[in-house]
Amino acid sequence: MPDSPDSASSSSEPIDAEIVPDPTPEPTALPVHQSPPQFSPPPAFTPDYSDAGVPSFDYVRDKIEGRFATSIGSTELAGETEQGRKIEEQEAERAKKAADKLAEIRKSMGL
Repeated sequence: MPDSPDSASSSSEPIDAEIVPDPTPEPTALPVHQSPPQFSPPPAFTPDYSDAGVPSFDYVRDKIEGRFATSIGSTELAGETEQGRKIEEQEAERAKKAADKLAEIRKSMGL
């Protein structure tokens, strides 16, 4: 069996191989003097922005109020689930234990 791995390792002849070029492309040099990208104002259908691309106060306030309402709503929904109620009970129990421990420490110190 001349093709077995044991016979290849025992022979002193080198194995022929093919040289494959590196597939990664050469890095391209960036131009030395490159101007910064020009700011393009938002499309004309967004009246909440000025011509310079600055959002209006009303637009920013509406975004903040929307996010606040979303967070309040998700908190309310989380509190109505069984898991949410369980977590609230655990937090209340921890707060009660902490208050009891603090009272015990104060009593032992004579306060």
